[in-house]
Amino acid sequence: MRGDESVGIAATTSSPRPMPAWADAVRRASNYLMADIGGGPRPWKLAWVIDFQKAGTFPFLGLLIAWYGNTSAAAWIYLAMHGGYGMVWLIKDLAFSDPAWQRRATILGGLNVFFGVLVWYWSFGWLLISGTSRPTYPLPDYAWFCFCISLCLVGTAIMIAADAQKYFTLRLRPGLITDGMYRYIRHPNYLGEMMIYGSFALMVWHWLPFVVLAVIWGGVFAVNMIAKEASLSRHPGWAEYRRQSWWLLPLLL
Repeated sequence: MRGDESVGIAATTSSPRPMPAWADAVRRASNYLMADIGGGPRPWKLAWVIDFQKAGTFPFLGLLIAWYGNTSAAAWIYLAMHGGYGMVWLIKDLAFSDPAWQRRATILGGLNVFFGVLVWYWSFGWLLISGTSRPTYPLPDYAWFCFCISLCLVGTAIMIAADAQKYFTLRLRPGLITDGMYRYIRHPNYLGEMMIYGSFALMVWHWLPFVVLAVIWGGVFAVNMIAKEASLSRHPGWAEYRRQSWWLLPLLL
């Protein structure tokens, strides 16, 4: 899950490209539901809610394996992939936390984030480990496991490298980042996370994870990327950078 990640706030020389009205409306509604709904006290940061879910993924999946007595290779591999990613996220948050998640949320806002979004990620593992999903993969199991693990590992590397570059570069030089992980792809951190959760969905091989990801990627990720580009469009060099790079993939300019 990603926040609204603007890359720098340096002095500008051009007018920003306006954000589409529909995307702005979706973003405002999302921010309200995550942080402001219900009003009243703001007892927690959104980062705490997210970290709680990430930290709980490994034990939650382990308990599911024990509860259902599912000791299949697929169950253990899924535990390593999804549970391991949760621990990687916690290490990343300790080393370079995302400022977007440091804002405080109302009680209902935090509950919305946890039960309205994050718990759905846990449903992936439940489908597989409970036996609700009995996947018949397009390839032999060993080949499919290799593909999913590789996708998860590469996605994790891309996400960590992109977030680290953004975090440490902006501490020294605000403005556009047009080299390294951002040289060819304008949103490599989102691409990495989509690869990670895509690998989970492919391991489960059930329709529900794909629906959940479509909603989150379309309603949250895509809107955040549009907002980020609208913000960055005010920086000198943006037009040239946009011409020379891809939005997310080569087919998405």
